[in-house]
Amino acid sequence: MKRRNVSTRTAAAAAALLFLAAACTSEGEGGTEDAPLPEEAQKGPEVVVTPVPGATEVPPNSPVRVEAADGTITDVRIEQVTEVEVASGDAAEAAPGADEEEDPFPVTGTLNEAGDVWVSDWNLRPGASVSVVVTAADDEGEETEVVSEFTTLESVPGRRLELASNFPSSGDVVGVGMPVIVNFDQPVTHKEQVENSIEVTAEEETEGAWNWVGDEMAVFRPKEYWDPYQEVTVDLRLAGVESSEGVYGVDDHRIRFEVGRELVSTMHVPDHEMNVSIDGETVRTIPVSNGSGEERFNTTTSGVHLTMEKYQSLVMDSATVGIPEGAPGYYRLDVDWAVRTSNSGEFTHAAPWNAGNLGGANTSNGCTNMTVEDARWFHNQALMGDILETTGTDRDLEWDNGWGFYQRSWEEWLEHSVTGEPQRTDGSGTPGRVHGDDL
Repeated sequence: MKRRNVSTRTAAAAAALLFLAAACTSEGEGGTEDAPLPEEAQKGPEVVVTPVPGATEVPPNSPVRVEAADGTITDVRIEQVTEVEVASGDAAEAAPGADEEEDPFPVTGTLNEAGDVWVSDWNLRPGASVSVVVTAADDEGEETEVVSEFTTLESVPGRRLELASNFPSSGDVVGVGMPVIVNFDQPVTHKEQVENSIEVTAEEETEGAWNWVGDEMAVFRPKEYWDPYQEVTVDLRLAGVESSEGVYGVDDHRIRFEVGRELVSTMHVPDHEMNVSIDGETVRTIPVSNGSGEERFNTTTSGVHLTMEKYQSLVMDSATVGIPEGAPGYYRLDVDWAVRTSNSGEFTHAAPWNAGNLGGANTSNGCTNMTVEDARWFHNQALMGDILETTGTDRDLEWDNGWGFYQRSWEEWLEHSVTGEPQRTDGSGTPGRVHGDDL
């Protein structure tokens, strides 16, 4: 959805005054009907702002709509301040005329081709005093400015959508296969609005889409791997999004990470070796021993794996993957230089006890065994999101086993996105609405 933005900003000092002004306005439940501003405020084009001036308890996922009759809209600014900021004094810290910090999450909007209708792209903050400042011009070029003020519904404690965790984190350097993983603190039922409230931008343009693992985890992956050596930004515009009935997000977040070099490892299990390439050049061939394949649990999975985490030392206990002590196949081992590639217990790691089979036989419990030297080298090279492509076994990696997201073809991945459309990473916006369906 390509946006033509009319400038928008947040002014804390002005918004603090707006909160006081809004407290004196007449109350109008919901405030979703169009209403022109008072005639005495109109000079030039007639401007209609929705929600109506003076409205209270407006759902924060309501769109702001501005219409100009017999004229065009030249500027729209939305200024917001929450009651919490007013109470804490944060909104009054900036004196009039003082330098204002740029709002990292301005409420931008889209102007139609005729230039007479503007609709906000993003949601509003819960429990906020909102001012919509509109400048419109008539056919003669004469401008008029009008202001509409209203307040939004406050979020209810215990029913606020919060970001529980995310991978990667800001500042991380990751591999070219790295997905964006967002974990929420409670189930999301309005998945389309939440998907469309998260915008991913990258220095090298591509397209990607979101899938959900359950109701609390959203995953974004590009159509193909990221281009290496670039920065990616994820803006989570969660403030005001209604994630489920009566549950609103309260905070916005920004994640910035760097995609590093392209490291791709390939392994055809019957060949007993792993080939590692960096930026398209093979840099190491490692003799390995993989799963013996006698049972499902000790069969190395085939498919596109991503490196997830790594440990210098790790206790590997099969009870953590469903094989308890006393059961056939139980094991408990202390291993060094381990790199996780699935959630079903697969790692690359040092296995000096299996030295005689490295490069010649598959005898492990499903992991990829290496010499201490090779395992240390691979551990030190590995970034979260590096690629390990494995073939040659009769057990496929499940798409939701660890980060097996590339196991779904791009067509399947797109089909499972609730928007059903790709998101371009060029800053042109998200593919659908962030507002409520009935608003």
